[in-house]
Amino acid sequence: MKAKKILIVDDEPNILISLEFLMKREGYEVVLARDGQEAIDAIARERPDLVLLDVMMPVKSGFDVCHEVRSSETARDTTIVMLTAKGRDTDIAKGMALGADAYMTKPFSTRELVEKVSDLLRGRA
Repeated sequence: MKAKKILIVDDEPNILISLEFLMKREGYEVVLARDGQEAIDAIARERPDLVLLDVMMPVKSGFDVCHEVRSSETARDTTIVMLTAKGRDTDIAKGMALGADAYMTKPFSTRELVEKVSDLLRGRA
């Protein structure tokens, strides 16, 4: 069975590295992007099964990326988990309104994130 592909989008190098390590350890194929525009390009090119998307980023925010993906004919069905340091209800509401499949607030436990990702990839969010 082919490994599921996960795109990790974050402008913090240490978060990228730790999430990449975590997801590879779980058996996923991992692609990285460092800002919102890189994320859009990678989604078009790589067709990931799931995107871990940071909200606060340069160039384009996670909200912008989520909106673009949901407006795209080809990428619309991509599963998106938004990651944010801001657990404010307004942010969560905005992310969900833009079509995010799930929302996790930093700092989150790695176990929680791994469970969320595997649930979403199995189709039981």
